[in-house]
Amino acid sequence: MALYSILRRASSSVLPLAIRTVGSSRALHGAASTVRLTLQKGNLSRELTRRSFVPFLRFSTETAAKNRADENLIRVLESELQCAEESEPGQDSVEEIPDEFPFEIEDNLGERTILLTREFEDETIKVEVDIPNVSMEDEGDDDADNQDQSNDQTSIPLVVRITKRRGLELEFGVTAFPDEFTIDSLSIKQPDGSEDQLAYEGPDFNDLDENLQKAFHKYLEVRGIKPSTTNFLHEYMIAKDSKEYMNWLKNLKNFVEH
Repeated sequence: MALYSILRRASSSVLPLAIRTVGSSRALHGAASTVRLTLQKGNLSRELTRRSFVPFLRFSTETAAKNRADENLIRVLESELQCAEESEPGQDSVEEIPDEFPFEIEDNLGERTILLTREFEDETIKVEVDIPNVSMEDEGDDDADNQDQSNDQTSIPLVVRITKRRGLELEFGVTAFPDEFTIDSLSIKQPDGSEDQLAYEGPDFNDLDENLQKAFHKYLEVRGIKPSTTNFLHEYMIAKDSKEYMNWLKNLKNFVEH
């Protein structure tokens, strides 16, 4: 009995200690696992943050550069618009259409050409007028005092189409200078002509007999292509060129702003 009592007291003291030891070991293991998981999460979070920060930084830098470039371009466009408005004539500066001007004018904003139309007896006359060209021609090549001087000759290209009621069309390529015009080409076209066939358009106009050239000049003058007409068209097209340029600048500025 004495031995039994001794063993029971020993077991009662050792067993709880063992249980407590096991419990403590499990607690420590669980705590260590929690610490490792926390560290792993922290490392993952920092890695994700680092990886996501690089594209964000690049995006922010590119956006800032884009904004600076756009703002600079807008300032330059505004400055150019102001200079154009101050130095160039506007459409309002063109005098009223002269009473003797024989054509009706069709002018659409955004187009570089205008269209003139006229009915003349049994003919329909249409003239397509382009914006001015400026050519530089040297003067006085043999004169040392004039070697660096040049003559600005402003001209406007015209395409004159004269159509008969039966359908034939005579087309002239014309260059109009101040107080004069030259015929560069002419051709007659059939209404049913095939575009796949190369039509014979005659010789170069300058190769024609001089009397024939003069007769064609008179032919066009009677139909309204004369110096008084082309001089007004010079002023009109110079003003249109200025107006179209300013409208072009405004469209560019509007695009960049929005």
